[in-house]
Amino acid sequence: MQQTLESVFGYPQFRPGQEAVISAVLAGRSAAAIFPTGSGKSLCYQLPALLLPHLTLVVSPLLALMQDQLAYLTRHGIAAASIDSAQSREQTQSVMAQARTGQLKILMISVERLKNERFRNFIAQVPISLLVVDEAHCISEWGHNFRPDYLKLPHYQRQFGIPQTLLLTATATPPVVADMQTRFAIAAHDVVTTGFYRPNLHLLVEAVSGRDKLQRLLEWLSMRANQPTIVYVTLQKTAEQVARHLSQHGLGAHAYHAGMPHEQRESIQKQFMAGRLNCIVAAIAFGMGIDKSDIRNVVHFDLPKSIEGYSQEIGRAGRDGLPSDCLALANRDSLQVLENFVYGDTPEAGGIRCVLDEILAVAPAKPWELSLNALSEQSNIRLLPLKTLLVQLELRGIIASRYAYFAEYRFKYLMEPEALLAHFKGERQQFVQAILRCARPARTWCTLDFEALYQTCQAEHSRVVTALDYLAAQGWIELEAKQMTEVYAVLAPGFDAQTLSLELLAYFQAKERSEIARIHAMLAFFAGEQCLSQHLAAYFGDSAAPLQCGHCSVCHGQVAHLPAPAPRAALAGQNFPALCGDLMARHRALGPSPMSADSLTRFLCGVAAPLLTQLKARSLAGFAALENHPYAEVRQWVGQQLANLEPGRPPTD
Repeated sequence: MQQTLESVFGYPQFRPGQEAVISAVLAGRSAAAIFPTGSGKSLCYQLPALLLPHLTLVVSPLLALMQDQLAYLTRHGIAAASIDSAQSREQTQSVMAQARTGQLKILMISVERLKNERFRNFIAQVPISLLVVDEAHCISEWGHNFRPDYLKLPHYQRQFGIPQTLLLTATATPPVVADMQTRFAIAAHDVVTTGFYRPNLHLLVEAVSGRDKLQRLLEWLSMRANQPTIVYVTLQKTAEQVARHLSQHGLGAHAYHAGMPHEQRESIQKQFMAGRLNCIVAAIAFGMGIDKSDIRNVVHFDLPKSIEGYSQEIGRAGRDGLPSDCLALANRDSLQVLENFVYGDTPEAGGIRCVLDEILAVAPAKPWELSLNALSEQSNIRLLPLKTLLVQLELRGIIASRYAYFAEYRFKYLMEPEALLAHFKGERQQFVQAILRCARPARTWCTLDFEALYQTCQAEHSRVVTALDYLAAQGWIELEAKQMTEVYAVLAPGFDAQTLSLELLAYFQAKERSEIARIHAMLAFFAGEQCLSQHLAAYFGDSAAPLQCGHCSVCHGQVAHLPAPAPRAALAGQNFPALCGDLMARHRALGPSPMSADSLTRFLCGVAAPLLTQLKARSLAGFAALENHPYAEVRQWVGQQLANLEPGRPPTD
């Protein structure tokens, strides 16, 4: 261990916790490393990977995390690669060939890759020594950033016969740690926690009203000009507004959010890393896996979504150990916006029942085929909660994921069809000829008709796709695939839909309550009179932090008394027909069923939903008109208004 640490990685000694985790892994045991951001979790799998006999498979939630890790491994001469959606088919095939022949020590993938049957078949043939789960808190339904597909990782570990697991995270509370430990059968003494207290981070909370935040941010950053800084906001439009305001006042800043083209985000990130740009105003998790050690300031312009999110984001400051400031401009103004994000992820009872009815309608012994986007629109359930629902159905033994395929393939010729056919003889030539004949030509592209092809020569879908892949790999056609279709086996066709839909609704409602409680825990943290560093450490189960750090705003005698939210117009004075009439008229054009109170509430609170996207609701004046009101109050008011419009309709419908 020591020799590899020095000769490969260039470190004279281990950081706290690393040696205990690596020793456990090399002794053949599963382990968990729960270290603060920037404290060297990655070494806990990188070093063992060089000493273990077979492949180390790393599951990571973000492409940016993988790319950063791979660049580091390449610099140290370690044979590592990833399989990701940004690669060409040839690159993916090359990586798989290296894994098969034992040339790779580390392979990085996203958890979604494991839903692909072809990939599962491939990985089942490759001996694997260690499964590494990065950002492992994603496996817990009661943690932040829950990823439903992470729930299936213990099943995949058993399926592929992987002897041990290493879990890595910086933000896991004691209940989440217990959840992770149970799911992967990790012994308590192999859960290594090094503490969450960072003595170089100055945690500062200022109570600032919404109308004064921009001016205070400008004043505060003006005293820290040219220092690397990240400003976190909730909404994309806020990122643009804040960046523009700072730039207009001489502080060069760039917005960074998911609504930007990938190339633009990548360019901004590279400028920031290189020191050519010092201030990023980010509306998404900027900094995940970004190894920039000298970030001096992290500002939360808006409330973060949770204490876990706050901890992760401030963890990007001061990784070089030098003093760094973490400022939160706190008030209660945006509380409703944060809560609305949570309420928008709870499916309606009718949406859950819609999905269950789809399963019940599947013919006996037939697979259930679905497009996630189409099912999302049909059920009016957003994609993430829909994936969560499907995983819950898997865990309850109702369905089982089998494989996924693209329903539509189209290609364009890079050589004349006759020349292409000349590369084949006999039955193979006849098969390729049948494929070409069953492709409907347009001006440039030909779209394959799988049904016609099956009628012609009973060609199985998998053989056709393999043939198309081959033609593309040879450079004879250019191939495009669209409409990802997921295929599930129905394991319990006669389930009780009524009972199950109520059970699932209760599950989502419990999750909703947990998320709302997380938001209020964060507000209590900002407004608390306890040392902020101590409070934060205690939240994550760290009892070793000092009772008073001496360098947070509370220790400086500046407790944040958060101002009440700005007064809002009473709901009783709102004009329901004026706000919702246009939307309801558009909905009536779709069919006779009335619009639900939940959909109308989401519209008024500015919460996205598939049905609202279909109705182009954002273009209507009523969209987000009541976003500053508590969701539950708007929901109750909408129910009353509907009852008045339609006598006999229950207000809670």
